[in-house]
Amino acid sequence: MRLYIEGPVNKYYIQTLCMIFFPGSRFSEDEPVTENTPEMWVNLTKSPETGIDVTARLSYRGQIAEVTRHYDYDEGYTRERREKIALGDAVTSVCEQVMGYRSSWGMLTGVRPSKVATELLQKGMSKTRIRKELTKDYFVIPKKAALATDVAINEARLIGTPGRKDCSVYISIPFCPTRCAYCSFVSYTSKRLLSLIPEYLKRLVHDLEETFETIDRLGLRLRTIYVGGGTPTILEPDQLAILLGAVERMTDVRALEEYTLESGRPDTITAEKLAVAREFGVGRISVNPQTLCDDVLRHIGRAHNTEMFYKAYEIARASGIPVINTDLIAGLPGDNFKTFSASFDGIMALRPENVTVHTFCVKKSAELRQAGADIYSMRGGDTGKCVDYSQIQCAHEGYIPYYMYRQKNTVGNFENVGFALPGYEGLYNIYMMEEVHSIFAAGAGAVTKLVDYAPVDGSPRFIDRMFNPKYPFEYLDEAGEITNRQRLARAEAFYRERNMLD
Repeated sequence: MRLYIEGPVNKYYIQTLCMIFFPGSRFSEDEPVTENTPEMWVNLTKSPETGIDVTARLSYRGQIAEVTRHYDYDEGYTRERREKIALGDAVTSVCEQVMGYRSSWGMLTGVRPSKVATELLQKGMSKTRIRKELTKDYFVIPKKAALATDVAINEARLIGTPGRKDCSVYISIPFCPTRCAYCSFVSYTSKRLLSLIPEYLKRLVHDLEETFETIDRLGLRLRTIYVGGGTPTILEPDQLAILLGAVERMTDVRALEEYTLESGRPDTITAEKLAVAREFGVGRISVNPQTLCDDVLRHIGRAHNTEMFYKAYEIARASGIPVINTDLIAGLPGDNFKTFSASFDGIMALRPENVTVHTFCVKKSAELRQAGADIYSMRGGDTGKCVDYSQIQCAHEGYIPYYMYRQKNTVGNFENVGFALPGYEGLYNIYMMEEVHSIFAAGAGAVTKLVDYAPVDGSPRFIDRMFNPKYPFEYLDEAGEITNRQRLARAEAFYRERNMLD
């Protein structure tokens, strides 16, 4: 796709709006323009006296449409937000004219579709007023406006008043037994790379020791620990004992609000591994089928079948670990409403404490895309019906939506939502996504986020991100140790310089 921008316009924002209607688009200026290349012209002018004027014109497959919008500045919005609304209105409106399609999320883009609802909630708006604002100003359809509002309210209740000295720890195990066809995570499956696990664990424990020492020295309050991947249960029982035993020595895991081991893959779950997890204080795990349709599982390259999932779930329930999460994905290649609804009903019959319903996302480095499969979908086929079904049935079964995010190139531009029985919400997910406190990360591919949620000068929250070496072999070389020491020194300086240790 080609973009032609005039005026003070955030080009990335226009790209994200265009990708709602042209999923998978690339915006390279080097590629030749053909009759099938969408071309968008956007012009923005603004002044304190006359407000904002935006013109958007789209040419695609012989159709040309143009939309002009004028917005006055409004005391209820910052000028930046008002300009963003004007741009969103013009661009989505002209795309709707040409494509004959309107996204259920209107002009909302980005990872956190409930962010606007959260901001309006913080201004003291009522639930009803927030829904109306989302529908009127952002073109969100009513049922999605209601979902965003409910998530914002539940998140606010769970977050409470963030403490500037609160923090969480993320531990990365970036290895999997096999790679799913839709996955692009930094996870490793070859025998040579899997052979790095013992050395990786040794290094990871060393880095965790330094991390927990820094947390203690700064007097921070550790609220949650999340062991993610990859697939952490690729570790053998003795390897899990090394990792989880080290964590137990470093901190009081019984005092945590939440301690999660992302088990994930049913083909890696054994009673012995979960017994180790239970012994060392883990209170929340995942057992993720993605679907209960064996044909779809084969198509997406999962190494388990439905029978293996049920066996793994039975092991998890028998382990005594109190909270189980299950993941499903709506819109998988080869799936449809009949098979998805049957999968969802099967999960509901098990009554897990958490259910997370993702929308299939086309990752740029996934095997499915590399194979040239035509998997992008603007409307999403049955996916919207599947997503609606999951949300209606969760409400009927007493599950509440507490966590939501979106990704680029999701089928139909739909969302990922975490549901929980009351009192069993996954807190780390909220803390990480809403950036309410610092996340100290250890391991390859992990990202530390230092957060000052309530700066003393009254300015917006301040966030500093630090990226660990991406690949395990990079993490294990000498530079990796230097990076970890630098990261922790930078974290300590962050807290001291921002007067967060009083």
